Amino acid sequence: MRPNWELKNCCHHEQVVFLVTVAVCTVVILALWRTMLLTPFKLVTVFIHEASHAIACKLTCGHVEGIQVHADEGGTTQTRGGIYWLILPAGYFICLMLLLYSRSGSSFWGMVLILASTDLLTARIAAGCFISALLIVLIVAKNWTLRGLCIGFVVFLGVIWILQETTKVHTLRHIILFIGVMNSLFSVYDIYDDLISRRVHSSDAEKFAEVCPCPCNGVGWGIIWGFISFLFLCGAMYLGLVILS
Repeated sequence: MRPNWELKNCCHHEQVVFLVTVAVCTVVILALWRTMLLTPFKLVTVFIHEASHAIACKLTCGHVEGIQVHADEGGTTQTRGGIYWLILPAGYFICLMLLLYSRSGSSFWGMVLILASTDLLTARIAAGCFISALLIVLIVAKNWTLRGLCIGFVVFLGVIWILQETTKVHTLRHIILFIGVMNSLFSVYDIYDDLISRRVHSSDAEKFAEVCPCPCNGVGWGIIWGFISFLFLCGAMYLGLVILS
């Protein structure tokens, strides 16, 4: 069957459910953004962001010395070697780095998780890959916040998966979708918070502006990266509708 790229006869029941679920997740995330309820999901988003730096380092023949996620929702990735001006933007746009030497871990993985949530099989694969990645990082984690986060989310996703397979509580797809939307929104918000609403001079964009010969400061790169992150979210919704058509 050919993909319905034009989205003719949109939208049927599954597509409407998908759009409504994304909208509900967005509203819930924004409403609870500054509450403790979202802290575990924010921390796992920071983990994905830092893991993207690590992947970019490995892909450019560097060495990852350690990854840390802090309780204040910050994180650091210690690297040695590699191509620094590709490692910095990869926290937000790892797929663009691979294609165009540009920037997005959080946005890219958010899109992948949103698309994975459109089918139970792909949601299972996403959950399995996520659990595997957490277990690998647990071995090399440099602080107890990250170790606790890895253990907590392995248990959390494991319980959700067991409930999915053994009971009528079918929430695995919704959890994967929620984490995907969270990553997409966090990427945009993090860029806005670090570079537009307040200047954080140790941010990735500020560091990138220092090493990139392009005539653009940290705020300029932040606006560019924020726009690209928003396009990723829109692209995820469009492709999700295509998959469900």
